[in-house]
Amino acid sequence: MRRDVFQAIADPNRRIILSMLCDSKLNVNQVADHFDITRSAVSQHMKILTECGLVVINKKGRERYCEAKLDKLGEIWGWLNQYKKFWEGKFDAMEIALKELQAKNKDHGNKK
Repeated sequence: MRRDVFQAIADPNRRIILSMLCDSKLNVNQVADHFDITRSAVSQHMKILTECGLVVINKKGRERYCEAKLDKLGEIWGWLNQYKKFWEGKFDAMEIALKELQAKNKDHGNKK
């Protein structure tokens, strides 16, 4: 089964793994040591991250080092960006409402 980036980041443990790997390459045991779940569960999370292309695992001797490949997160940015106009409109409307409320309060305060 081919996974997508949205499935990968849906789980908080996988988001933590990506955060850890942003800073440095870690071996699988170093990643697993960070969690209170089984190594098997961590391996399953790593499998999903590698299937969608967010993590690459390279062997060096007997060790397997994990490296984040975050360019795939661009898919998420592209999807979120389509909602940018919606949110900008909401924030603009809120700013206008706040200014009107401030002006009304200012006027009301001057009448006392």
